[in-house]
Amino acid sequence: MTASATREQLGPGFALRLLLPVVLLGLFLLPGGLALAYEEPGYVVIKTFPEFELRQYEPFLVAETSVQGAFSGVGNQAFRRLFAYISEEKRPQGKIAMTTPVMQQPERHLAASEQGLDQGQGPVQGYRFAFVMPPPFTLDTLPVPENAAIALREVPPRLMAVRRYSGTWREETYRQNEQILFDAVRKEGLTIVGEPIFARYNAPFSLWFLRRNEVLLEINPESHR
Repeated sequence: MTASATREQLGPGFALRLLLPVVLLGLFLLPGGLALAYEEPGYVVIKTFPEFELRQYEPFLVAETSVQGAFSGVGNQAFRRLFAYISEEKRPQGKIAMTTPVMQQPERHLAASEQGLDQGQGPVQGYRFAFVMPPPFTLDTLPVPENAAIALREVPPRLMAVRRYSGTWREETYRQNEQILFDAVRKEGLTIVGEPIFARYNAPFSLWFLRRNEVLLEINPESHR
């Protein structure tokens, strides 16, 4: 195809192929369109580092479930299970509003410390997924899940190191950012508590380059001065 090709030579579908990304982007950005503003847990940014933010999170409630399997193979099953819980309308409380993020955290056969291993090592048996429950629900007012595989709990206030990035949900991309966060946190002399969390803030149909993804590590407050 040369620069002198005419519109007729290019065919009627050429203009449509050019316009489609623009149309999708417009739908994503329009109020009330594909981009929805979901509520998320409250936090305060304590300090900003070159590779991450240090955030103090307020307590919040989650509905969570565990699925055995590999990093990239468990998401659909967990999401369907949790989405069925919040979507149930034949109960006094009705449906529960969708929030962000959807959180994914590894579960290991034994804690790394019990195996004499460093944080983030040891065999992973599966992943725990969580939906944040919106206020004004409390543990007493949230509907009891009919599915015994779903549990409700309160996440206490905690200090978190958070690295934000855009892009796909591929494990390779996540692992790269996870390692950057681990290295940066250790460089600052902060002590990590527990397993890393992968947080996704966008629907699957959202454009990959506009997605908000985060890696979170809980930090021992006593290690931050």
